[in-house]
Amino acid sequence: MRNDDTPANGPELLGDSWTKLDAYAQMLWDEGEERGLIGPRELPRLWSRHILNSMAINEFIPRRAVTIDIGSGSGLPGIVLAATRPDVHVHLVESMERRVFWLDEVTEALELSNVTIHRNRIQDLHGEFQVQVVTARAVAALKKLVPMAFPVLKSGGFLVALKGERADAEIDDARPTFKKNKVAWVDMHVVDVPGTSEATRVVVAQKK
Repeated sequence: MRNDDTPANGPELLGDSWTKLDAYAQMLWDEGEERGLIGPRELPRLWSRHILNSMAINEFIPRRAVTIDIGSGSGLPGIVLAATRPDVHVHLVESMERRVFWLDEVTEALELSNVTIHRNRIQDLHGEFQVQVVTARAVAALKKLVPMAFPVLKSGGFLVALKGERADAEIDDARPTFKKNKVAWVDMHVVDVPGTSEATRVVVAQKK
């Protein structure tokens, strides 16, 4: 029996994605703490703080985009993106073997055919291929994240990063980095996600 904040109107709120996301939440509830994927204090707010929060990026992902999720870890936001946007192909990039095993298990259990998993650091993929969108959550400050992400972005592509209350400060700190990495522009969006009480900050940066 879970004691988390599962939305009562989940099927209505999430439509076809509900079954997959609820199964994913159950896996995190059952194994996430034991496998070092999520802290015990986070379990009671598994949906609002983590799963629904991850959906804040969806509106910034173009139709049928190929994406890379950096440091996928427990699958936030990459697994959530794949489950809610079947039109998008998601490359999950994770360097830790035990987390790669977890991502494999989740992808198989949720029958996600639009996921490719890489056991790599993102730097290992520089020069290998480029995509339209890179996503990230709780990976690094923008001044470090931009040099990690931009080499795998096509010209005109986007970095879409979930950020906390320091989003504006991170943007200011990263201004010298933007100039060095062909950043065309950066915007910070405050997104109200249905089913959550807190606004989520999403930083979007386009590559020239």
